[in-house]
Amino acid sequence: MRVDQFDFDLPEDRIALRPASPRESARLLAVGADGVLGDHHVGDLPSLLEPGDVLVFNDTRVIPAQLDGVRQRPGARDGEGRARISATLHMRVAPDRWRAFLRPAKRVRVGDRIAFGHDERDGLAGTLDAVVEERGEDGEASLRFALSGPALDQAIAAVGHIPLPPYIASKRPDDERDRDDYQTIYAREDGAVAAPTAGLHFTPELLDQLSKRGIRAEYLTLHVGAGTFLPVKADDTDEHRMHAEIGRIDAATAERLNAARRAGRRLVAVGTTSLRLLESAARDDGIIEPFAGATDIFITPGYRFKAVDRLMTNFHLPRSTLFMLVSAFSGFETMKAAYAHAIKSGYRFYSYGDACLLDRVPA
Repeated sequence: MRVDQFDFDLPEDRIALRPASPRESARLLAVGADGVLGDHHVGDLPSLLEPGDVLVFNDTRVIPAQLDGVRQRPGARDGEGRARISATLHMRVAPDRWRAFLRPAKRVRVGDRIAFGHDERDGLAGTLDAVVEERGEDGEASLRFALSGPALDQAIAAVGHIPLPPYIASKRPDDERDRDDYQTIYAREDGAVAAPTAGLHFTPELLDQLSKRGIRAEYLTLHVGAGTFLPVKADDTDEHRMHAEIGRIDAATAERLNAARRAGRRLVAVGTTSLRLLESAARDDGIIEPFAGATDIFITPGYRFKAVDRLMTNFHLPRSTLFMLVSAFSGFETMKAAYAHAIKSGYRFYSYGDACLLDRVPA
């Protein structure tokens, strides 16, 4: 399909810069398989689900993966060959190596050393060094750090900061509030550089209400990468390449999910990340297998869903792969109408915004 078919106009004031407080007070647009819309709040979720439904959460934890540093070119005299560089880590590929998006990428060459952790005006060498080993497309590079394993994790936590999405970061800097706001309450597996934002709406009280209604919770892990924010530059969806992300579903979780499906219970993915991993792990017959590795699944209209029955997700960017995904799940015309209703009705968009609860259209 043409990418411009997924475009729409969004007023700037619809972009949420802070989350709703309390979290479950965010608005929730229910979108039925028949296209009927219903305005609710996230706190209404227990009444919108049925006993026996299974909510599938992504328990990845956002790390402070935004690093600022100074490029130091080999062979250059003191003060020469230096430039300020920002790196957003997005996938760990070895104990001492990360793939990252660099900015400005044109200032960086293979072999350059980047000293992270201090502003160049401090006159210090930095506390975390990396060498650029490879260059890729869209500003991507492979960085080999001087530290490895837990020592590298500790250094990143010390010098990095929360990588807010660009549509927020362009309007304000991150602060201490974001360390809590941009993290789900059930996050436990370090590795994401972007939050699974549908999960930001949940509180202990809401999870308790869902449990009391007989709605179960299961957890998988997909480490969300910064590639989720990259624009689709191709004119046709067939020409777009997704960046891979690392995920895991253990055998016990897969078996419980399969048992729920055999019993006729619905799987409700909390977030597109949960949905993408479930669909990556599912066979054509709908059986969910254990999964450990990378997925670059790209879901567009015409895709046949194998495992997920309902989807809770936030409102996504125009022309984005995630708006394409929800259009595949609930129907292209239905989602265009739903987003038009949300914009007209004052719903808040993107990572800190409101949510929708989508029914899957029949295949």
